Amino acid sequence: MRTVVVTDPPRADAALVDELGGFGVATVHEAMGRTGYLGPGIRPVHLGARIAGTAVTVLSWPGDNLMIHVAVEQCRPGDVLVVATTSPSTDGMFGELFATALQYRGVRGLVIDAGVRDVADLHAMGFPVWSAAVSAQGTVKATPGAVNMPVTIGGQVVRAGDAILADDDGVVRVAREKVADAVEAARAREEKERATRAAFQKGELGLDRYGLRERLPGMGIEYVPYGEYGES
Repeated sequence: MRTVVVTDPPRADAALVDELGGFGVATVHEAMGRTGYLGPGIRPVHLGARIAGTAVTVLSWPGDNLMIHVAVEQCRPGDVLVVATTSPSTDGMFGELFATALQYRGVRGLVIDAGVRDVADLHAMGFPVWSAAVSAQGTVKATPGAVNMPVTIGGQVVRAGDAILADDDGVVRVAREKVADAVEAARAREEKERATRAAFQKGELGLDRYGLRERLPGMGIEYVPYGEYGES
């Protein structure tokens, strides 16, 4: 691993990232061909938050938060800090003091494939976090890592400047070059879902709207009256 801090990486367009965030994680994930989802292992520490921003990435050693300290200086308003570790870790690498420093710099939240602590304080100060664990286990500041180099979480590669969206459904990453395309795709999907919602509110069934009914026989699904089927 190269121990390096990359300064001033390109970032996705802030206005487009903000617009993309309005659609939510599930819609954007589906609109982009079901790609970019960081997986069910990264969960909101508290429900109810929704953020969108540009990634500042950190690669740390397990149980060591030195590089998070280094990364704070590289953060700008509208960023989201994204932290991965070189091997699995659940130690509490981040807490209220880090959040205080990041809030001052306009950072919108944290995504970390490790543990966090000070959960009540984070909630009280309104700093949203998505993490793999909650843990009071302490850490050290001893081993160099990297900042703004690509990291991998849940099988997804996150680069500095990529768009990060997070809400109660999890976290999704959109490559910085594809944010405009993602906005257009999410708009189209939202419009389609709006029309479907209106149809469902009028009683239409998904079986008919999605053309599923005629496919059922080919799948081997039969409709059998109860009297002919029985319970034996």
